[in-house]
Amino acid sequence: MRLAQKIRTGIQGYGKLSFLSRLARQTHDAKTLPAVPYQIVKQDRDRLGSTGNNSLRWLALFGTGVSGLLGFSTIAYSDEAEHGLGVPNYPWPHEGILSSYDHASRIRRGHQVYQQVCASCHSMSLISYRDLVGVAYTEEETKAMAAEIEVVDGPNDEGEMFTRPGKLSDRFPQPYANEQAARFANGGAYPPDLSLITKARHNGQNYVFALLTGYHDPPAGVSIREGLHYNPYFPGGAIAMPKMLNDGAVEYEDGTPATEAQ
Repeated sequence: MRLAQKIRTGIQGYGKLSFLSRLARQTHDAKTLPAVPYQIVKQDRDRLGSTGNNSLRWLALFGTGVSGLLGFSTIAYSDEAEHGLGVPNYPWPHEGILSSYDHASRIRRGHQVYQQVCASCHSMSLISYRDLVGVAYTEEETKAMAAEIEVVDGPNDEGEMFTRPGKLSDRFPQPYANEQAARFANGGAYPPDLSLITKARHNGQNYVFALLTGYHDPPAGVSIREGLHYNPYFPGGAIAMPKMLNDGAVEYEDGTPATEAQ
């Protein structure tokens, strides 16, 4: 059992950059939306692992082009029943034997989705700007991006803190000063950090994709408390986060159509 767990952990813990890439590929190659069953999801169990390259896997997920994945496989993992509504196994184009991530466009698009849609509420505290160099942006582009933020640093020779422009070694800025501020701004809900989100959720990237595209009106007989939104893939079926991926929500630099799934 211990050996099997070590092997599983090793397989799961291989990459920060893979998340951005998956997100990018999903949004680029999809074609049709699947029908989503109207069921309430049971408890979703977290599976945490090493940081590895999984932080950027989230950005890849956004930039891949989720639209093309929606019309394909709907076969769920056999052990998914204990977690509630079964999540489809989408045919990710980067999971073939010889497949790889399209860093230049898809991870870059995933980062644009994060910046324009997610960063106002969700942090990616394990990502530094230097992680994007040579992956989604040039060094010059990344330096310019980092310089747009202000970082509290110090103390200086006089013992005082000061602010300075960001640099490559700085991590992505936090949307809130602390957890209490985050909960207050979100009706008591705490937006999770997205650095390792595909590792921290059962069936990782498939779950995240299904959740983001699974918003629907509640079925007959199901009432949702004010301030919450129905999503059958979320534990309990009621989630504080509203539907965020909408047509025109993102403006891609490469001219990719900004549809909900894209």
